[in-house]
Amino acid sequence: MSKVLVIDTDKKPLNPIHPATARQLLNNGKAAIYRRFPFTIMLKKSCQLDVVVEPLRIKIDPGSKTTGFALVNDSTGEVVWAAELQHRGFAIKESLNSRRAIRRGRRNRKTRYRQPPKHEWFRKGNKQPCPKQRREGWLPPSLMSRVHNIETWVKRLRKFANITAISQELVRFDTQLMQNPDIQGKEYQQGTLAGYETREYLLEKWGRQCAYCGVKDVPLQVEHIHPKAKGGTNRISNLTLSCEKCNLKKGTQDIKEFLKKDPKRFTEIEAQAKKPLVDTAAVNATRFRLLETLKALGLPVETGSGGLTKFNRTTQSLDKTHWIDAACVGKSTPNKLWVNGVKPLLIKAAGHGTRQSCRTDKHGFPIRHCAREKIHFGFTTGDIVKAVVTKGKKVGIYTGRIATRATGSFNISTKNGLIEGISYKYCKTIHRKDGYGCAV
Repeated sequence: MSKVLVIDTDKKPLNPIHPATARQLLNNGKAAIYRRFPFTIMLKKSCQLDVVVEPLRIKIDPGSKTTGFALVNDSTGEVVWAAELQHRGFAIKESLNSRRAIRRGRRNRKTRYRQPPKHEWFRKGNKQPCPKQRREGWLPPSLMSRVHNIETWVKRLRKFANITAISQELVRFDTQLMQNPDIQGKEYQQGTLAGYETREYLLEKWGRQCAYCGVKDVPLQVEHIHPKAKGGTNRISNLTLSCEKCNLKKGTQDIKEFLKKDPKRFTEIEAQAKKPLVDTAAVNATRFRLLETLKALGLPVETGSGGLTKFNRTTQSLDKTHWIDAACVGKSTPNKLWVNGVKPLLIKAAGHGTRQSCRTDKHGFPIRHCAREKIHFGFTTGDIVKAVVTKGKKVGIYTGRIATRATGSFNISTKNGLIEGISYKYCKTIHRKDGYGCAV
């Protein structure tokens, strides 16, 4: 069961409580809602001094599109809170590409000739390119946004929960183990985990389908591209996935002989075998930058691989979701995780708007004015408000995000649609805009 976060009168975190207990405290006037997302209540009276606040561990499963969070009690194995954060890295990349194209088009129209900026330039008398000077540790904004998103929510949760440790999935696959099994000793080489590392890597690399016939949603077997009986090795570049039917049919045949009637597929398999996972370097750079950021928070940080995460999840027969993967990160994972009834908070990074002085069409031409002031009558676009309208044609209660106007006539986006022309006098803020959209 997802529990409710609690803080005392001094804003210090207490033990999370059951939602029914939180409702009772709110109904009896002993607590008040402090924050909507993550839902947190604040006690109105100081609690007893002998209350022991149990330590919690925040576990993180970083991803390129979605990151999973889980607050786990290591002593009981209970997942007390979970969330899935959807990043906007790809949207940022598209915006940067669009801005670059518009600027380049304007430069071509307005100037006779001006050399566009380059990432590499040549010195006089030196044929070797010199890389563009960037500060050490620089990452593109589309990648840094993922790090900043995770950092923001870890800092936010530390205010409302007694977090004493962090676990992070540092690398998706232990490629050193797959290339050289002796790198950490004989026990690690022959252990159960080594098979999970290799298999999970192959599932991602080959799209979770048979390399020979393309069938999906069937049990897949690890297959040697160059048969082991004819000198093939166990290197990851010589392994693929196949269904049982294709594996038996191929046997010890060479792949050229097996696919002589399908040369196109043979070419694709050879190319894919030599190709690493897409964006591996970028993702690894983000993960290690995230590790440095988490260590700077002053808490002990545990790291684990994706193979270990899958091993912990499958041994407990848990579903494949981002927040459950997060709960299974690292060697600190309890032997029994209690995840029944947990509903993750769905978070979407939305940003804080743009600095454009006017709105443009798809070609970059201005179409309407954009107000300089962002705050009108104490409200800003993106705030979640509750409007109790008592007069006029739109009498009712409306809750949702608002779009502000300088006139004081706001639009409210509710579950049932857009409500236009609601006066600011009827609105009351229940959650300030913070750059994220949340839903349960």
